[in-house]
Amino acid sequence: MGQAFRALFAAIFADRAATLLLLLSPLIYAGFYPSAYTGEVVVRAPVVVVDQDGTSASRGLLIGVGAVQQTEVVASLASTAEAQLWLAEGRAVAALIIQQGFGEDIARGDPGTVLLTGNGAYLLRASSALSGIGVALGRTGRDAAREQARAAGPPTQPGLVLVSRPLFNTREGYGAAVFPGVAFVIIHQSLLLGLTLLAGTAREKMGPAMRFAPRQLAGIALAASCIGLAEVAWFVGMVFWWHDYPRAAAPLLDVMAAAVLFVAATVAAALALASLFRTRERPLQLGLALSLPLFFLTGLSWPAEATPVALVAIARLFPTTSGLELMVGLNQMGGTLIDYWAAALNLVLLTLLCGSFSYWRWTGNWRP
Repeated sequence: MGQAFRALFAAIFADRAATLLLLLSPLIYAGFYPSAYTGEVVVRAPVVVVDQDGTSASRGLLIGVGAVQQTEVVASLASTAEAQLWLAEGRAVAALIIQQGFGEDIARGDPGTVLLTGNGAYLLRASSALSGIGVALGRTGRDAAREQARAAGPPTQPGLVLVSRPLFNTREGYGAAVFPGVAFVIIHQSLLLGLTLLAGTAREKMGPAMRFAPRQLAGIALAASCIGLAEVAWFVGMVFWWHDYPRAAAPLLDVMAAAVLFVAATVAAALALASLFRTRERPLQLGLALSLPLFFLTGLSWPAEATPVALVAIARLFPTTSGLELMVGLNQMGGTLIDYWAAALNLVLLTLLCGSFSYWRWTGNWRP
C-alpha cells in the first residue's frame, strides 16, 4: 500500500501533463479565474449632467450625484444633444438632465422631473451609475420632505423600516457568488483528468490487462485523496480568504467531514472512469467536454427547481452536484451536515458504487 502511494506521486512528477493537471492547475486557476471579477463592483463611473434649471435644488442634486461612490461627474453640459454625443462617443456611461422648473416643483411640494439616460453598450457600468444617481435623488427627496414638514410639525415615525442586509454574498458581486462553487468543479476535474491520464498512459505501456492488488489500489486511492484534500484546503483556506469571498461559515469539523466525502466520491468516480480508457488522450477529450455541463447541472447558476426532473436525477450521478451543494452550503452559507444530509448521503452512495466498480475493474477477472 505504501509503495503504491509513493508510486503514484512518482508517476505524477514523471509526467508533465499529469503534474500540470493534478498539482499546478489549482494554483493557476486560483490566480487566473478570480481576476476577471476583481472589478465587479463599479465605482466612479463617468457621468455628464445638464442643468436646465439652475436653482439651489438642482445644484444640491448635482452635489449629491458627485458624492455617491458609483458616479463621477466628468462634465456639466449645456444641452441634451451634447450629452447624447458624449454617450455615443463612450466618454460617459450615463447622463442626468435636470429640466427647467425642477426647483419650483420641489418648493411647491410637487415631484420634480429629471431625465436619466444610460449607454447600453456598457450595461453594467451604466446600470450602476444610474443606481448611484437614484441614491442621490432619494436623498434629495428626503431633504425636500423634511423642509416641507417643518411648517406642519415634526413628521411621524414610519410604521415599518426596511433594512437591507445581503446574506452569504455580502459584496453582492458575481465572483463571490460563482467562484466558490467553480473551485470545487476545478478540484473535481483536476482529479478526474489527472488520474484518467495516468491510467491511460500506464495501460498504453503495460497493456489493457493491467491489474492491481487490493492494497495497491487502496494506496493509489489514498494518494489521490491526499491531493484532493490539499486542493480543498488551498481553495477554502487560502484562495477564498485572499479574494475576500464568503468562507468559514460552518464549524471546521463539519467542513472537513464534507471535504472528505466530496474527495472520496470524486476519487472513486475518477478511478472507475479511468478503468474504461486504454489511451492517454481519450479521457482528456471526454473530460473537457463534460466540464461545462457538469457546472450547469450543479444548480449553482440555474436553480434545480427550474430544471427538468430527469436532468436533476442525472445530475445526482456526478459528485460535483452533491459536492457543491454540501461544500458551498457549509462553507459559504453556514449550514451543517444535518442540514445537507441528503447531499452527504448521495456522496456516500456514489463512493460505495464507484468504489465497488473500480475494485471490480482493477482487481477482478473481467475482460478488457
